[in-house]
Amino acid sequence: MRNGLLTPLLCVLAASPLAAGPVKLEVRADGTKVMVNEPGDSRARRLAERLISPPTAELLGLIEQHASDRDLDPRLVQAVVQVESGYNARALSNKGAMGLMQLMPGTARDLAVEDPWDPVQNVRGGTAYLRQMLDRFGDLDLALAAYNAGPEAVVRHAGVPPFEETRNYLRKVYRLLRGDDGGEVLDGRRVLIQRDENNRIRMTTAGLGG
Repeated sequence: MRNGLLTPLLCVLAASPLAAGPVKLEVRADGTKVMVNEPGDSRARRLAERLISPPTAELLGLIEQHASDRDLDPRLVQAVVQVESGYNARALSNKGAMGLMQLMPGTARDLAVEDPWDPVQNVRGGTAYLRQMLDRFGDLDLALAAYNAGPEAVVRHAGVPPFEETRNYLRKVYRLLRGDDGGEVLDGRRVLIQRDENNRIRMTTAGLGG
């Protein structure tokens, strides 16, 4: 953000979702100015190394409902929400991604999400998009990479893009799903999508070699 844009932006903060919490201006190493708005409890959840239950029973029910509707493991959806926003429904990234599952404006429009700040619409849209990526790529590594970096990047690189942000994103999600403190899961331990006897999605790395 250039200095000339700062004053008009601050003038509209009161009408923006940023007004939901404290706003601060951070300056990156390259001089780029970024508006940051993240409550401490959301940041703690986002950076936690264990999967944390949603902060309210209503949000847990919402995630379970839309995960079921899209034939997704609710724990996978919880992990994505936790890594994306720390369960902050008013989260806004410096790239413009919005809400619990950090939908980009164009993605939200494509998914008929009229209000990305509404938790019901956001989770509905986010789970629909995650389902699309799973159906398109048939592999959880690639689906998560597409969710983070965009499907075009996955196609362009014929796999998980070599972006440190995307690689770290996958590690964080898998760490939460495994319930441990980390460890490499890429490059030799691909996570496959399988269905159990009840036609539910399950994830496994069993029997996969390097």
